[in-house]
Amino acid sequence: MRLWPEAAAAASVGGSPAERAAAAVTAHCRAVIDGAGAACVAVKPQLACFERLGAPGWAALAAVAEHARAAGLLVLADAKRGDIDVSAAAYGQALVGTTPTPFGTVPGLGADAFTANPYMGRDTLDVLVGAARAVGAGVFVLVRTSNPGAADLEDLELATGGPVWARAAALVDDLGEAGPRAGLADVGAVVGATAPEHVGRMRQLMPRAVFLLPGIGAQGGRVEDLAPAFAPGRAAGLVTSSRSIVFAHEESGAKPAAAARSVAERLRAAAWALG
Repeated sequence: MRLWPEAAAAASVGGSPAERAAAAVTAHCRAVIDGAGAACVAVKPQLACFERLGAPGWAALAAVAEHARAAGLLVLADAKRGDIDVSAAAYGQALVGTTPTPFGTVPGLGADAFTANPYMGRDTLDVLVGAARAVGAGVFVLVRTSNPGAADLEDLELATGGPVWARAAALVDDLGEAGPRAGLADVGAVVGATAPEHVGRMRQLMPRAVFLLPGIGAQGGRVEDLAPAFAPGRAAGLVTSSRSIVFAHEESGAKPAAAARSVAERLRAAAWALG
């Protein structure tokens, strides 16, 4: 667990190991938001990093989301959820909605959007998109991811022609409903920046979708190679870079907040130059 130095002090408070770790993670994430948030439009917490700490981790996630919203940022929960309809409904309630119980209504995380896995099919996505749409939130569906293993499944050719990711792209385009102003859809696509040769074709298949573009920086992707993602305008692409921003100080030697802000501003400028 790599944390900014100032976050370590939060772990000195009493409590169980999970509680101390969660306090440090909360302090770390708040500091990152305070440092780089002004150059960003959203935070993308990876839920697994919080869930592994148990209940204290969920509390930390809620605190980080609240801090991000107070800073004027959107919260995009990187959850990659996908299951049968009943479970999908529960995931939607947990991430963007509320859960009615005999004892009262339980609020969920309140995220503005979340990532979803399409590989259990259209019925799963229908439920997840419906849950998000009911509260004005969005969904980003995995289309072609940034990891090397994407080639093991997502690049496979279908018997009907074209790769698996093209079928996922067709689902995204069919599910999305365009908004009244920019014309962009409420269902977006996770499009890995590590395979820029596919981005142009994906934009053809999903002309209205917002592209969430992971893999910039530490994974080798470059904003400059992603011009087709921004063809509909600047709002059509969301550059996501985690390690390159959060740990920029380890390379530059600058203070963590200043280094994070500098990298975030550079990435923003590169993206805006394409839009």
